[in-house]
Amino acid sequence: MFDKLTQSDLDKMQEEIDHRIQVVRPQALEDLKEAKSHGDLSENFEYYAAKRFKNQNESRIRYLQRMIRTAEVIPEDSASDEVGINNTVEVEFLEDETREEYKIVTTVRANSLNGLITNESPLGKALLGKKVGDIVEVRVNDQVSYEVKIVRLEKTTGEGDTIRSF
Repeated sequence: MFDKLTQSDLDKMQEEIDHRIQVVRPQALEDLKEAKSHGDLSENFEYYAAKRFKNQNESRIRYLQRMIRTAEVIPEDSASDEVGINNTVEVEFLEDETREEYKIVTTVRANSLNGLITNESPLGKALLGKKVGDIVEVRVNDQVSYEVKIVRLEKTTGEGDTIRSF
């Protein structure tokens, strides 16, 4: 299965790879060399810790490279009055009239505890392409659904300006 990522997600991943290769890898190798010079490896905790850190770094590099290689690039832009990726939206749950604010992000950045919901979640899918004032049915599964009203939409332009729709 391919992750749907934006170009900015891929750019951030590439930046992390570059940092890990150019900064973290040499430091990890130096730490490993230093620990190895302390002698008997059978009881050398520093050696095992350095080796583990080096391996974790290499594993993270491979993971990020695989993510970039297999990603499906999706557009980040949407109409100025429509909900899109990286937009913040305030919704009112019609069942109990509570309001929540969410930012729609791709799967690699999702963190529901911090209000970052994925574009592939039921709520994220339902909101994409909708406008302020729309009432949207969110289908969780065949038995569960609920309605939300889009109250506010906030977009950040490439220049860092914020556009709000009420």
